[in-house]
Amino acid sequence: MTRVPRRADVPRRADLPRYLAPLPESLEDLALRYAWVIVAVNIVGTAFGFWYYGFHLLPLSDSLITWQFAVEPPVMWPFVPDSPVATFFIAASLGLWKLGRNSEVVNALAFFGCLKLGLWTPFVLLAFMEGFSYNSVLMYNFLFWSHLGMVAEAFLIHRYSDFPVGAVLVAVVWYGFNDVVDYFIPLVGTPHHTALPGQEVLATGFSHPSPTHEIAAAGAVVITIAATFLALATRVKKLEARA
Repeated sequence: MTRVPRRADVPRRADLPRYLAPLPESLEDLALRYAWVIVAVNIVGTAFGFWYYGFHLLPLSDSLITWQFAVEPPVMWPFVPDSPVATFFIAASLGLWKLGRNSEVVNALAFFGCLKLGLWTPFVLLAFMEGFSYNSVLMYNFLFWSHLGMVAEAFLIHRYSDFPVGAVLVAVVWYGFNDVVDYFIPLVGTPHHTALPGQEVLATGFSHPSPTHEIAAAGAVVITIAATFLALATRVKKLEARA
């Protein structure tokens, strides 16, 4: 099939099955041409995400550290703001690619992060909809649709990444370890996943009522497995196309 010529700074799309490249090629091209805009949006999203978890530079009337950051032990803070870390990874992935300093490890972390948090957050928002009623309709919809947008971003990365096995291993270790401390074996205090409806503040973290905890854990683990399969399947299909 003859491909339509595109600007030299946009890599050609590999011949991948739809489940690995679900976005229209024209949309991928547009997003990659304006990647710096997406980088900027994700940097803003990262800042908002840290604010959402309780790092409040503004308003000045608030404590600097509040909400979930204030409850979790400081040593576990790197494992708390999952979504803003994922938006940072995708901003770094696109930015490094645009600068000609492509990093496959960052690409893999961005793919896993955007896919995982982009799906897990809408999943829990729907599963525990009544419990999230403390959010305004505007905030609820912003959280829902902005996280689905992260999923779309994840499916841009195949255009400039081959997902080498070593890089995928780093992402599996990072997000697999996150699942362990978030739901199964907390290193300090209680499990460290994003606070969900029905949890109460304890002396060493949050309570984790059943079945909310189990439902959230199942969703997280399934998505981690799916991200691993999709990354490695992309690797295999690209190698097959070159053979």
